[in-house]
Amino acid sequence: MAIDSQTATTPTPTTTGPAGRLRPGTPGSERLTGRAKLVLFVLCAAQFMVALDFSVLNVALPVLGKDLGLNRSALQWAVTAFALPSGGFLLLFGRIADLYGRKKLFLLGLALFGAASLLATLAWDPASFLAGRALQGLGAAVIVPTGMSLLTTTFPEGPLRDKAVGISGTLLSLGFTIGMVLGGVMTDTLGWRSTMGLLCVTAVIVLALAPGLLPESRTPDRPSLDVPGAVTVTGGLLALIYSLSSAAQRGFGGVDVWGTLLAGLALLVAFAVVESRTPAPLVSLPMLKRRTIAWGNFAGLVTFSMMSTVVFVLTLYLQETLELSSFRTGLVFGVQGVASALAGSFAPRVIGRFGARRTLTGSLLGQGLFTAALLAVGADSGALVATVAVSVASMFHLGAIISYGLTVTSGVPDAEQGLATGLVTTTQQVGLTIGIPLLGVLATTQTSLFGGVRTVLLADAAIVVAAAVLVGVGLGAGRTRKA
Repeated sequence: MAIDSQTATTPTPTTTGPAGRLRPGTPGSERLTGRAKLVLFVLCAAQFMVALDFSVLNVALPVLGKDLGLNRSALQWAVTAFALPSGGFLLLFGRIADLYGRKKLFLLGLALFGAASLLATLAWDPASFLAGRALQGLGAAVIVPTGMSLLTTTFPEGPLRDKAVGISGTLLSLGFTIGMVLGGVMTDTLGWRSTMGLLCVTAVIVLALAPGLLPESRTPDRPSLDVPGAVTVTGGLLALIYSLSSAAQRGFGGVDVWGTLLAGLALLVAFAVVESRTPAPLVSLPMLKRRTIAWGNFAGLVTFSMMSTVVFVLTLYLQETLELSSFRTGLVFGVQGVASALAGSFAPRVIGRFGARRTLTGSLLGQGLFTAALLAVGADSGALVATVAVSVASMFHLGAIISYGLTVTSGVPDAEQGLATGLVTTTQQVGLTIGIPLLGVLATTQTSLFGGVRTVLLADAAIVVAAAVLVGVGLGAGRTRKA
């Protein structure tokens, strides 16, 4: 089943497309029907909820630590306990959803996320809180790939999917930004537990609406699950995310950091070997060789990792160099969030005009150039320049998020949409994880923080611009108008 559409003029008959998808009988200016909007609301609300969970707790960590008895060195586990399962199990759950039903697994993920959020809200000691965070991450690992694959299999490829993915990408970006601002307000007024309670309430609302609205979808046949592949890729991702999360807190000097990093890389190599030999692989290696999937995910990795690094070092610059308050710093990122929302509203039109590949290349280039513009900030002033430059860079970043998701999933059969969207969301999680430890430490280890921030911004901008060139050539963006 797929979402129906209406033309802006008069209704037209529909025909059944591949996989039972309803398509407009004639091309035209399409808009979402009332039911389509409800379906999109449910799927986007779930994605927004998970994005919110990544950042809503950050500003509450000091208060939370005092309340539960978590010392400063242990506070990182409030973030890492969520990041490990949410990134490590994405590919596995994306494939399970393909085989056994995306709607069924999506509902299970919502229920787990809601129950875990309740546990985190009522936590009575560090162990119960971290258990809640870990279960939240596991629920998120189910919700994100199943929600995205439900979106791409429900809305037919073309203007409807462009619009749906655009709205979803906008809310994903807004979730991270709003979480930073909302977390501070709720912690100051209602206490840190209210941030977890909000997630619990949201999960319950979405879970109540989803069963009657969402269509079920799965692959027509059910090949056996690739257990060796699942074990190696999940173990590899868990080890990789753990090592990089630890490096973000303590640097790369620890033996456990290097040990888990090498173990993660070894497991991912083993995964590639397993997939080349199994008759029913978890990840089809020929699929990874497709230009759109390989270069699209590379672009996603760059845009997420580099923008997360910009936000990190800009926070240091605003609060420690310019000595702005947390509230004024939050306003800067609030403007950034508004700019991202504006970009999300017209990104589908840009993609419709120039195609996802060209939009992706241009968005990366714009993100890199306006990251370079942040080098104009000074040691004594520069809040206005920083606000404008990071907001425009974020507009291009949002364009890159939407266009890379469409690039990776366009042309992929419905039977492999869970896998494709699992790759997209895994790229997002790994990107959010690796940027800060790889570049952010340059800002915190130099004698001058301001000098370190400038070094990071220069390296960041150079990487993104270079990636734009590589992606443009790799995708043949100059030769292709659409897709």
